[in-house]
Amino acid sequence: MEKRLAVISVIVERPAAVEDVNRLFHEFAEHICGRMGLPCRERGVSVISVVLDAPADVINRLTGRLGMVEGVSAKTLFAKV
Repeated sequence: MEKRLAVISVIVERPAAVEDVNRLFHEFAEHICGRMGLPCRERGVSVISVVLDAPADVINRLTGRLGMVEGVSAKTLFAKV
């Protein structure tokens, strides 16, 4: 299956959801090239960017599962290359 390069942008609005988000990242760790998280304390949210090199269905599965976590929003951007 052809691999794609993508970035998933995640906004965590419920601090208790961080454990679920990290569990999902661990589950998909073999496909993650890197991630960066920034706490926005003044707004009470965290913003996370995750870069993946994986088949599109794997990337979409992670995005979907992240979006099902209460208090979490996730969107994906695929590279054209």
